[in-house]
Amino acid sequence: MSVVRTEPVAPAAVEAYRGTFAASEPVRAAGAELPPAWEGLLFPFSAPLADLRPDGTPAHDGVIPAIDLPRRMYAGETTEFLRPVHVGDDVVQTTSLGDVAEKNGSRGRLVFVDIERDFAVGGEVAIRSVWHDVFLEAADPDAAARPPRPDPAAAAGAEWSEEVTLDARQLFRFSALTFNTHLIHYDRAWAREVEGLPDLLVHGPLTRILLMDAARRNVPGRRARRLDIRAIAPVLVDRGLRIFGRTAGDTTRVTGVDPDDVVVTTAEITWA
Repeated sequence: MSVVRTEPVAPAAVEAYRGTFAASEPVRAAGAELPPAWEGLLFPFSAPLADLRPDGTPAHDGVIPAIDLPRRMYAGETTEFLRPVHVGDDVVQTTSLGDVAEKNGSRGRLVFVDIERDFAVGGEVAIRSVWHDVFLEAADPDAAARPPRPDPAAAAGAEWSEEVTLDARQLFRFSALTFNTHLIHYDRAWAREVEGLPDLLVHGPLTRILLMDAARRNVPGRRARRLDIRAIAPVLVDRGLRIFGRTAGDTTRVTGVDPDDVVVTTAEITWA
């Protein structure tokens, strides 16, 4: 089953993101090209309140079947940028269910779900994306926290680096922009007592844009053709995220590292 939605690339939404997360970027008025990964600002979640799970994520969205696990996380994606999208364009998004796979991990059952999204302009697909979400069992509040696994060599060979620290105001704004009601991003009691995290979680869909933005700034003059990203460990509010990058040929490898030298996310960007 597929869900089809249509909406314009609204200048107000683009400017709201730029003013909160990318102040060094130029203002993009109608007709300007939308940066790659900023399509993540389009098509906010639309499930009615009655169709949300206890954690605030959609239970019924017309695409993903009911899954009997209480927690949901963004795990990564593969996105292809086939042609430009411009501010003001009318975009048609088609969302379909991809692969569904159940596995058993060290802390119980997991269900991995692929969500396939095509973004079309003028009848032609401009962006094709497969997002990977994972559903997990309830966290055990009595379980010992996993010790961090630092990798001091994660930045070895980097050609450039940036650092960003996101606060609760920015997490709220991204939740508001995307209509993301997942409690893990704004309810500290839920994040700590139910999800077993030290603090609020930075949105995976936000982290993906930040990594892509950093790569564009440091590898200028190239057009992104593909983004492959993997979420490895939590990116937490009020803790610096260090972003390192290195380019070889048409590929830039990006690594996100927390203050404890733990690799929290990786990305590969292929340039046209």
